[in-house]
Amino acid sequence: MGITKTTGFTEEVNTMSEILKALGHPARLSIMHYLAKSPSCICNDIVMELPLAQPTISRHLSELKRVGLIQGQISGKNICYCINTQTWSEVLQHMETITVSLSNNKKC
Repeated sequence: MGITKTTGFTEEVNTMSEILKALGHPARLSIMHYLAKSPSCICNDIVMELPLAQPTISRHLSELKRVGLIQGQISGKNICYCINTQTWSEVLQHMETITVSLSNNKKC
């Protein structure tokens, strides 16, 4: 796949594109569901929930953290992850803007 052209788009659209791309993987979406059910968890808890190896889950967690969807705190030898509610609110607000525009412009 080629390089995605990002010039000419707003910073908000480019940022949201990266976030939504990260959510486009079933493992990452499953991690978000799991974290939403529990306010925080340890990486090993996620390993018990998903049919993936620990290194694979760590990679998915890194990607979610990179785009700001989750945040992690070191607790001893473990990292406790939770959803970054500020970023999640921005995602919801972006989707709401599209939804409102769609509702106001029923062309199809």
